[in-house]
Amino acid sequence: QVQLVESGGGLVQPGGSLRLSCEASGNTFSLYGLGMGWFRQAPGKDREFVAAIGWRSENTYYADSVQGRFTISRDNAKNTMALQMDSLKVEDTAVYFCNAPWMPREQGRFWGQGTQVTVSA
Repeated sequence: QVQLVESGGGLVQPGGSLRLSCEASGNTFSLYGLGMGWFRQAPGKDREFVAAIGWRSENTYYADSVQGRFTISRDNAKNTMALQMDSLKVEDTAVYFCNAPWMPREQGRFWGQGTQVTVSA
């Protein structure tokens, strides 16, 4: 009922920046008033939480590993969410997934296909 499509991934050098976006379509009314989040999965590792944002953009959450480097935002009028990634590290290399709805310590039932982020010199 809800489709999530990520975009913006690519190859970047360490210290560089990328901006990911997630566009929700379909029955987006299901997401009204709820949070959205980003997860990532690196080769050989479990999918891990990256960042999340509540319906009110002032409520944001970040994994310790990205705190201070990543910034999450959303535009409810456009049903989009973004992840600005600065000071990227090789360890940030992963497939990044959009997830909705999101609540603390939970994962939503809708996932995007993921977008590859590769940080390499």
